[in-house]
Amino acid sequence: MRGFAGSCRFVFNQALSHKLKFSHNWQKAKARVQRLHTRIGNARRDYLHKTSTAISQNHAMVCIEDLPVRKLSKSAAGNAETPGKNVRAKSGLNKAILDQGWFECRRQLDYKLAWNGGRLIAVPPRNTSRTCPGCGHVSADNRRTQARFACVACGFEENADGVGAINVLCDVASLRHLRSEGLTSL
Repeated sequence: MRGFAGSCRFVFNQALSHKLKFSHNWQKAKARVQRLHTRIGNARRDYLHKTSTAISQNHAMVCIEDLPVRKLSKSAAGNAETPGKNVRAKSGLNKAILDQGWFECRRQLDYKLAWNGGRLIAVPPRNTSRTCPGCGHVSADNRRTQARFACVACGFEENADGVGAINVLCDVASLRHLRSEGLTSL
């Protein structure tokens, strides 16, 4: 919802800021902004419902990274003694993270998979993008850039997000979790 809705949101909020507070025109502008936000929220929920339904109907087991959304979207402002760095960039990243509705997607996947007899496994995110799926070597040097993964031990190269997905799927903790519930055939 970044394109048209984002520009409309900016224009409507700007128009609202120019009105005399609590005047009749201010109330009309505020109602217009609220309607726009309602439509954006409805579109987001609709997309998440359709996507999570499709995933839950087509997959019996879904493994996800248990990302701490609250910590990821924490402010970088700092305080008076230690001011933050790149506060504006972090603010934009926080808005993008919260705009996606990651936790809502996880919540919907959880109950829809349970309805359909599936299982959602949340894997701890520690070192999922730093571990080589080929040799198991864990190092911060394996991921020098955001997009590329190159193992310093065995030379394995791949897209970093793909490596993270492979590690989440093959994570020992998720397999231990399945075995502890008696599903040893997986």
